[in-house]
Amino acid sequence: MANHFDLEEQEQIDQLKHYWKQWGTLITAVVVVVCGGFASWNGYQYWQNRQGMQAAVMFDEVDSAAEANDAQRVQRAFDDMKSRYPSTAQAAQAGLTAAKVMVEAKNIDGAKAALEWVAKDAKFEGQKSLARLRLASLLIDQKAYPDALKQLEGNVPPEFAASFADRRGDALALSGDAKSAVAAYQEAHAKLDSRSSYRRVIEAKLNSLGAKVQVAAAQTTGSSQ
Repeated sequence: MANHFDLEEQEQIDQLKHYWKQWGTLITAVVVVVCGGFASWNGYQYWQNRQGMQAAVMFDEVDSAAEANDAQRVQRAFDDMKSRYPSTAQAAQAGLTAAKVMVEAKNIDGAKAALEWVAKDAKFEGQKSLARLRLASLLIDQKAYPDALKQLEGNVPPEFAASFADRRGDALALSGDAKSAVAAYQEAHAKLDSRSSYRRVIEAKLNSLGAKVQVAAAQTTGSSQ
């Protein structure tokens, strides 16, 4: 009986050796790839978290400088964040903060540069959209209406749609294209929540151009949703 089991075990071992000889290299390679991928993912997650924490510490410097209205210190801190942690949400927020401080300091070119960077390189679409909207406002103030309209082109997250249409209306109205401005304001009015008090501002802008919004229709649409 013992010999029978010994022979059976030996046959199984021989089969295993044959199987491993045929497939062992492939199995090892697959295991290495799977384990390597898992390790790489964990490493990437750790790197991302570490980047975020370090960027948060640096953002405190930007925030502190902004509270002190120290535009030069804000610029230095923001430049440092751009070079070291450009892919973090904190870097984009620092750009938005820096632009606000620079506008207050009358450094419009610096503010535009900060907003252009956020609009192009921010991690989140909301940050990009907000930067584009603020940049368009600065360009409108400078009477650079075609450049402002370029910033307001394309798709944006739904929460920004009304603001983008309203700002397009401003740029178009000030550039003398009243017809297109009315269409933009109508779009902005339609996209605003029916309870928004800003609708009255849009209505005033339309009235100034000799146009009226179909308030009743807009309210009916809003109440049916």
